[in-house]
Amino acid sequence: MDCTFKTDEGKFNFRVGAIIRDKNRVLMAKNPSETRDFLYSVGGRVHFGETLEEAVLREVKEETGLEAEIERLFAIHENFFCEHGVPYHEISIFFLIKTSAELKSIKNGTPTDNVKTGEYLEWVDLNDCASKTLYPDFYKTVDFETKKDVLHFITRDM
Repeated sequence: MDCTFKTDEGKFNFRVGAIIRDKNRVLMAKNPSETRDFLYSVGGRVHFGETLEEAVLREVKEETGLEAEIERLFAIHENFFCEHGVPYHEISIFFLIKTSAELKSIKNGTPTDNVKTGEYLEWVDLNDCASKTLYPDFYKTVDFETKKDVLHFITRDM
């Protein structure tokens, strides 16, 4: 059971995200059925009773088909947004993932487990992504090589 629930005020989501890098590229997901054109981190909702580490490794396996190993906790993201008129309060915990040769070999357009929506994976060059919309947007500004502290981001799009 996903850790998400409705309230009188809106909806709450508890998520994990996997930061999978290959030098200046990051592996992201895209859903062509969405009305907005954006890419988002590999990841998803935490299941009730699941640790954050278990959740992110499960999500990487589900979306890439590959086993992964966590490098370290990277960021906490508080996200406040509206979708289809519903206000959301979302907490996402991001982990850097040790990038194996198998993960690096994923080709652009590789489908995720979400075949129903046509979701697929895409490597994004962070040196050439100004025209792309990435969620969360810290992908465009953070130096993943030098930042060693756990970062905290707040996004308010409501």
